Amino acid sequence: MPDATRVPWQQHRGMTAALAYERRWTTLKVLALSLVIIGLDNTILNVALPSLQEHFDASGSTLQWMVDSYLVSFAGLLLTLGTLGDRFGRKRALQTGIALFGLSSLAVLFVETSTQLIVVRAVMGVGGAMIMPATLSIISNVFPREERAKAIGVWAGTASIGVGLGPLFGGLLLEWFDWYSVFLINVPVAAGAFALGMRFVPESRDPNPGRFDVPGALLSIGALVALIYAIIEAPDTGWLDPAIVGTFGASLLLGAAFVAWELRASSPMLDLSLFRNPRFSIGSASISFASFALFGAIFVLTQFLQFAKDYSPLEAGAAMVPIALGLMIGATRSTKAADKVGTKRVVAAGLIGLGATLSTTLLWTSDMPYWPIGLWFFFAAVSMGCIMGPATGSVMGAVPKEKSGVASAMNDVTRQVGGSLGTAVIGSLVTSLYSSRVSDAAAGLPSGAEGAVKDSIGSADAVVATLPADQAGSLAHSAASAFTDALGLGLCAASVAALFAALLVIRRLPARAAGEPLPAVATAAVLAGSAS
Repeated sequence: MPDATRVPWQQHRGMTAALAYERRWTTLKVLALSLVIIGLDNTILNVALPSLQEHFDASGSTLQWMVDSYLVSFAGLLLTLGTLGDRFGRKRALQTGIALFGLSSLAVLFVETSTQLIVVRAVMGVGGAMIMPATLSIISNVFPREERAKAIGVWAGTASIGVGLGPLFGGLLLEWFDWYSVFLINVPVAAGAFALGMRFVPESRDPNPGRFDVPGALLSIGALVALIYAIIEAPDTGWLDPAIVGTFGASLLLGAAFVAWELRASSPMLDLSLFRNPRFSIGSASISFASFALFGAIFVLTQFLQFAKDYSPLEAGAAMVPIALGLMIGATRSTKAADKVGTKRVVAAGLIGLGATLSTTLLWTSDMPYWPIGLWFFFAAVSMGCIMGPATGSVMGAVPKEKSGVASAMNDVTRQVGGSLGTAVIGSLVTSLYSSRVSDAAAGLPSGAEGAVKDSIGSADAVVATLPADQAGSLAHSAASAFTDALGLGLCAASVAALFAALLVIRRLPARAAGEPLPAVATAAVLAGSAS
């Protein structure tokens, strides 16, 4: 008779209890390495945007697509690829994703145009969409319930390390190498993760996956791509332009068709009844709103540091190091806090802290010192970390283990959709506000230069370099002030979103899963000591 305390892969391999326990944490370390490249790629490109703008002569919309093509393909395919991972094997999905991610990163050596780079980024997003849900679903299958919260906390903290250190690594690379170096850094990490994964990551799959939902996959991808495209293009084309309005309408229709299909499909890709469980729906919403704020803020703050503050790429990356520290502290400590006081209080506190921190950018000026900016990064990141770990645990705990790939994919969809929308919405909002505020300063310039100054602060910086010293100084100050004001208003919108999410959490998210006992502090201490 099999040992009921063992998870399926332990039974299959016939491991002893001690060896299986030791292997679980080794597996987590390998999964953590796989996560690092995902986190890095979410933020490392932001530091390289000025270099990319100069190299490709890219517009503000093109720069956003360099960022969002990765996020759109990532988010659009997560549910599909998470379902395929459940069906064909989560380790297989992980290894395939790592290989695709590494090879597409290497492909930048052959890129000659901005369009080609956008395509490469989109392919990297496909690889990421295989990696991310596989890591979390493998954790859910390998770790027993009493250890899962701690493992998810480590998962969230590791993902955060890459997000926080991306700007620094990008700055270091750009200090010595060309722009393509921010992609090539992925190659050795991917190679190491692939080799270790072959040995230490166990295989698992859903024993009863049902039929694959092709219509649902196509409808979800179409709805998301149409939505993001409209948001990114609206500032240049006009929010009321017929093409933009039509694209928004198409996104709405596709989204409605997806919901209608999933409700009647015999084997839906996403079981919409899961959203009746507030631990799933409100946990997902809190992750989405928090990611909306974080990714949008990083996108515009990178430009603020390099153009308004005139930091070099390395200085900008170093300035954002507090993000890594704050995310790591928040993600790891929040799991223990949720164990003591409940998920609701910890997630709500994180969202309120994030909203309050975002709103302080209204007080910023273009000539402010660094120390308040550094503190801002740290406290925003701590707040974000307090949201991610407990909210992810809430989502994963609401779904049966055999469907962990779908749950993991949904967790990642909310994260990436929120991030993609944040980059697009906040980036577009700040661009529009900046353009209106810098109009007077650009009015006396030749038509081509005036349009460039109003297009983005990066273009304004290029125009400044061609002007006489006295005129250049005045325009640079006006552009920096206009962008700083626009940034404050844009991040205030993100603050409202975070505070709205906090209200949802307070009203709807249960403190704990139904029937879950209050954990003993002694038990938590024993588990922590055994895993170290």
